[in-house]
Amino acid sequence: MGFIKEFKEFAMKGNVMDMAVGVIIGGAFGKIVSSLVDDVLMPAIGMITGNVDFTNLVCKIGEGEQAAVLKYGVFIQNVVDFLIVAFCIFLMLKGINKLTKKKEEEPAPEPEPSNEEKLLGEIRDLLKKQ
Repeated sequence: MGFIKEFKEFAMKGNVMDMAVGVIIGGAFGKIVSSLVDDVLMPAIGMITGNVDFTNLVCKIGEGEQAAVLKYGVFIQNVVDFLIVAFCIFLMLKGINKLTKKKEEEPAPEPEPSNEEKLLGEIRDLLKKQ
């Protein structure tokens, strides 16, 4: 029974739940980016390059049933997909770092010294003069 209790405590920690939410949102974001690349960007790029459909770009190595098919057009789409996701993550992290840097730069106000500290400072100054 201890193993199940330990697992439950682990699974309910804040970091695990935050990570689960991040994975779910990341998967949905990946679908949005894939649709952007497949349905918007690549047709536009194909039109610019002379109506080239990147999904049909292949290179056959060999002949017959033993031929290997390299689908480099799909690879190009996946690279564009990755670059867009990486750029979005970069912008998000840059914004987060900017916000946390502003919080760190604000110096904490120094507390007013107590009467006892003031008195000790005056005594120290008098002793230095002697």
